[in-house]
Formats: sequence, structure tokens, C-alpha cells
Amino acid sequence: MKLPLYPASEANNFGGLDFQNYAKAKVAIFPVPYDSTTYYKPGTKEGPRAIIDASRHMEVYDIESGQSIKDTDVFTLEELEPSKNSPKETLLRIEKVIAQILADKKIPFMLGGEHSITAGAIWAFVKAQKDFSVLQIDAHSDLRDVFEGTKFHHASVMRRVREKVASVVQVGIRSMCQEEAEYIEKKKIKNIFFAPKLPVEEILFSLKKNVYLTFDIDALDPSIMPATGTPEPGGLGWYETLEFLDAVAKTKNIIGADLVELSPIPGLIFPDFLAAKLAYKITNHII
Repeated sequence: MKLPLYPASEANNFGGLDFQNYAKAKVAIFPVPYDSTTYYKPGTKEGPRAIIDASRHMEVYDIESGQSIKDTDVFTLEELEPSKNSPKETLLRIEKVIAQILADKKIPFMLGGEHSITAGAIWAFVKAQKDFSVLQIDAHSDLRDVFEGTKFHHASVMRRVREKVASVVQVGIRSMCQEEAEYIEKKKIKNIFFAPKLPVEEILFSLKKNVYLTFDIDALDPSIMPATGTPEPGGLGWYETLEFLDAVAKTKNIIGADLVELSPIPGLIFPDFLAAKLAYKITNHII
């Protein structure tokens, strides 16, 4: 008995590629639909699926680079099932998956999901990669120690990252609480670049050769990215962002990445498509 053959729509993976081959892929797309600690507008658990769905309808030819992603470039993994026991347990699940991806000599690219998931990825990288920087592009500093009773809140993610990684560079920040400001002063943290200035050369100088990129979608201005739980005015523009990412990719080695905090708005598809295009640009830079 044979399956019926007929013209089918785009495959349900990042880019809608006809075939996937994990053994040959350079980048492993890892969807993490998680929003356990969001405290204003939930919905980031719908982000990975919205990004992947939108990506199926974009052109895989990139004008700037003059190339297309191929079936052997990326492989889309199944969505992670988050733990309902605790935020930390979810992060430990993420750490285990990222560790396996790295052991398989792939570059992981997580699609979130809330920003807390970054900590799980960093735990895996710290064990596998000795010398690297974390580049955070974000509206918020995310440096609270504890929030809503947990150290693994998405408002605490960069505090947890800084506990593990010496070189952390934060870009586009335009919101923080007094506790975070006092922590920055106490620790004499220098590598925080506040909006609206984007001193590209200084940022690049602050980064090591190997870079893990964590991109919170609320770094973008709400005029182009309203679909996020805690939007902040005065964010980055589209071409400004692409130029900065291009500068990073030309001078640094992106060893892993995540794109987080897309919270889709029913009936408004342009933010989903923008996020998919941004994920595609980052993927191209990794490749």
C-alpha cells in the first residue's frame, strides 16, 4: 500500500523546507513554547509556532547576502514540553537539549517563549565552551535577583547569566527598577549600552570572539513590534537592527542564539512575519 501523492503546501518547519536532515544540518532550530513567569501580558508560549508558521511563507532567498538557506543548513526540532513543576526544571530540560545539540556539533537557535529560557542554554554552553560573551539585545536589563518568588523569572534571567559568564554585554536597555540600578552600581558593571545610542564599535570591542546572542523582541520599537508582553517606547528600528547584527556577524563568531518574547496578537500577522524574518537573518549570520 502506497501513500497518495499530490502537491502539498510548505512543510511545517522553519522556512518550509522540503527535506530536513539533522545529520547534515548546521543549525538546530529549537522551539520552546514557555511563558510560566510572564507577569503582565502572557502569550509567549505561542511565539515559536507563530514564527515557524510565518517563516513557511517568506522567501528563503536573502537579498543582502545573496543566498538561500538550504535543506542541509537547518533542522527544526520538535517543541519542548515545559515542566509544570517549577521554572528551574524547565531550564534543566533546556540545558540537556542544548548540551546534546552542542555534542552533535550543531549550533542551537532557540525560539521562545519567555526570556528565562536563555539561562538553561547558557548553563549548557558554560560546560561546553570555555571562552565566550553573551550579547543581550533587549529593552529590559532583566537583573532582578528574585521576582514573584523565583530566581528563574524572566525578569531575572541576566542576573542568572552574569553569575555564570564573566563577559555579558547588554544593548538597547531602556527600562530597569531601582534594585537593578543599585546592583549595576555595586558590581561596577560597565558593558550596558542604553537606548537610544548604539555605539557599534564600542560594543564590538566589549565582546569576545565567540558570542552567544540572546535577542528579546521587545528591543524593537513598539511601532514595528507591538506583539510582546512588556513593550517599551524608544526601541530599535528594523534597518538599525540589521546593520548592527551584520557588524557583529562580520567580526565575531556566533556560537548560539535565541529569539524570545514574541507574544502573537490574534488577527495581526505582521509582527509574526517580522520575527520570522529576524530569525532568518540571524540564521544566515550563523551559517
